[in-house]
Amino acid sequence: MRLSRKGRFAITAMMNLALNEKKGPMTLTQLTHDQGISLSYLEQIFARLRQENLVSGVRGPGGGYCLSRPAKDISISDIVSAIDESAPKRDANTQAALLLPERSPIHSMWHDLSADMHDFLGAINLADCVSRYHEKLQHFGRSEAA
Repeated sequence: MRLSRKGRFAITAMMNLALNEKKGPMTLTQLTHDQGISLSYLEQIFARLRQENLVSGVRGPGGGYCLSRPAKDISISDIVSAIDESAPKRDANTQAALLLPERSPIHSMWHDLSADMHDFLGAINLADCVSRYHEKLQHFGRSEAA
């Protein structure tokens, strides 16, 4: 598993939604301003996040996007897997593939390392990231979210 640029943008956008959850839905325009990326690029990201049921769209005035489930129930690997189709997913097929003879020891090593990274990112959820963010704000002497 590698963290692509698109994956980093998706994680950052999801963090923005989690940090501003109490304020209500955020528009993609707000998120593009916060992240400094194009609206069309962010639309592509949110189409994938919506397909994977990580975000929900709210129509009408005051509409935008919000998390589709609590931040504690969305892992970083959920986000990366939704965005990066090449990211491995730990499911029955992946487990079965581990039992098949590999093409080479190097291939097997990279597969194992990728699966370990997926598991590591799966253990970190958005709520953890929000907590870490607030700790960093306190450390740097700031009291409000940026």
